[in-house]
Amino acid sequence: MSKKTQKLLLQVQRDEAESLAIYTILARKEKLPKNKKILASIAADEKKHYKMLREITGKDVKSRSWRVQKYIMISRILGLTFGLKLMELWEADAQIMYKKLWKSYPEVQKILEDEEKHEKELIDMLHEAKLWYMGSVVLGLNDALVELTWALAGFTFAIQNSRSIALIGLITGISASFSMAASEFLSQRQEDGEDTKEALVSATYTWFAYIGTVAFLIAPYLLLSNPFHALGATLLIALSIIGLFNFYISVAKDYNFKKRFTEMACISLWVALVSFCIGWFVKTYLWLEI
Repeated sequence: MSKKTQKLLLQVQRDEAESLAIYTILARKEKLPKNKKILASIAADEKKHYKMLREITGKDVKSRSWRVQKYIMISRILGLTFGLKLMELWEADAQIMYKKLWKSYPEVQKILEDEEKHEKELIDMLHEAKLWYMGSVVLGLNDALVELTWALAGFTFAIQNSRSIALIGLITGISASFSMAASEFLSQRQEDGEDTKEALVSATYTWFAYIGTVAFLIAPYLLLSNPFHALGATLLIALSIIGLFNFYISVAKDYNFKKRFTEMACISLWVALVSFCIGWFVKTYLWLEI
């Protein structure tokens, strides 16, 4: 075995040791029996992979505790599905190393097949409230981005006073958030029959997504005196929110990030442009000012 090959083998062995530690800790902390069973099953696969590689290298490898803790923290805060799929996504280099090794070591091909198929299928079976109610989050986030961005764009040209725009935008946003939450509650009640608890949780997710987006979009008008600078900052924040949210959903649900981000960003910016023109028209031709 060459030094280069040994180095590659030890790298993938360390990856397996770290994955084993991550899945074992998450399985131990998980409360839902179904999720606990799935995580324990994946941990067993990782342990088997580690032993196969140890037989080839003849060495034990320690995991990096900082990396283990990083993925555990991400999984606990942002959800198991997102955390684990993000880990698999960022391990593309490991799969390249596996493919370099499998011609010399057929066992490595079996490990790669498990990684690409079996573990992905198991992760997709995880049951999470964060993903159950993602539709409600999308509703609140998308409506807040489109409605409030266009409203702020229109207010900016019509009013041209940052504090006044912030006040009107805040009132508009808070009122709309409760209206949207109520609509989601009634919609879910109609779909789920008499399940008031599920409908209430969906409405709460929608409200938090909406009001959180409102807070971020209005912040520039409270911090910047020039309303046009504030509008520019708001548009950048809107694009950042769209990017972060679509990255999350594309990882957790295997969606196309570029397509979803482009679609949502174009809709928001187009509506903002139309609203800005409406504000200009109202101020210029209808002589309505504050």
